[in-house]
Amino acid sequence: MYTVTGELCHDNANAVVTAGLSAIAAGQSEFDLSALTKIDSSAVAVMIAWQRQAIERGLPLSFQGLPASLLSILALYGLSEQFQLYPSERH
Repeated sequence: MYTVTGELCHDNANAVVTAGLSAIAAGQSEFDLSALTKIDSSAVAVMIAWQRQAIERGLPLSFQGLPASLLSILALYGLSEQFQLYPSERH
């Protein structure tokens, strides 16, 4: 499982997407987002890029531990069904 930590915002989205794409290229298909401390809507674009890469490689990508704020953004954009999501246990 690949764990994403810290912030996932506009300022670091390119670095985070690149690291995730490397993880997918190495065969990772489960992403743990429970350690994210701050997100903005850039997180959605990052997740879409990761999903595209996984589809190209034939990997079933899943996201674990999604923070409530990210779930809200995905719902706002109508993308909740686009991803295999497992919300965080935290409230």
